[in-house]
Amino acid sequence: MLVSAKDMLEKAKAGKYAVGQFNINNLEWTKAILLTAEELRSPVILGVSEGAGKYMCGFKTVAAMVKAMIEELGITVPVALHLDHGSYDGAYKAMNAGFSSIMFDGSHYAIEENIEKTKQIIADASAKGISVEAEVGSIGGEEDGVVGAGEVADPDECKMIADLGVTMLAAGIGNIHGKYPANWAGLNFDVLAKIQEKTGTMPLVLHGGTGIPADMIKTAISLGVSKINVNTECQLAFQEATRKYIEAGKDLEGKGFDPRKLLAPGVEAIKATVKEKMELFGSIGKAE
Repeated sequence: MLVSAKDMLEKAKAGKYAVGQFNINNLEWTKAILLTAEELRSPVILGVSEGAGKYMCGFKTVAAMVKAMIEELGITVPVALHLDHGSYDGAYKAMNAGFSSIMFDGSHYAIEENIEKTKQIIADASAKGISVEAEVGSIGGEEDGVVGAGEVADPDECKMIADLGVTMLAAGIGNIHGKYPANWAGLNFDVLAKIQEKTGTMPLVLHGGTGIPADMIKTAISLGVSKINVNTECQLAFQEATRKYIEAGKDLEGKGFDPRKLLAPGVEAIKATVKEKMELFGSIGKAE
């Protein structure tokens, strides 16, 4: 059964740990993440961008797959199915398709329009028990066509959005999507501390979790980050394991070309990556 992300993130905020959002791209991705979460007794958020949703034949297909998989695999830990960087229209499509959590990314609008649109989405989502993530200060880099300049959020604007009753807030603090460049300046903890001060018990979200050093992750959690997004790292782990399998010629041995065998090393690599992140975030055993 899918649940809103509200309860799991409030517990994470109070307990000084973070819940991982791991983006899914297909059946293998989803299965690997769910099985790892169940094994480690960790709450988990499955992230779906609009591009990935389209690739998987639409939000209704994704929701049906995830719900069926939870039942068939006997998953008992809290699982939220979350729209990642959703547009205004996309947020409504995800809600109507059965997602239990959505993100409306209004960071590219002027703050007044961001507030207006976020307020409406919160009202409609709350009526359905769906959690809402909003964003202030765009996240740098590109993810499925959503490009951010990497702005540092204004703490006062963060408070304005938080006061609307949003479930969680993503705020730009120098984080980016994809690989971090060698000259990356790091996270701006001064701004994060001010945002935490302004928003109080509001769970904060850190996008671009791939490649951020462990000590920075732990500091961010101590300053109110309760949800951390990971996507690129799972993709890199999957491709590396699959490449090794093919370069070793294993796809030519016996029935090594069978997709179930060909994709298996990549699936195990995703599991290992998710486990490593859940350990770092401190969410293991928090589903009890």
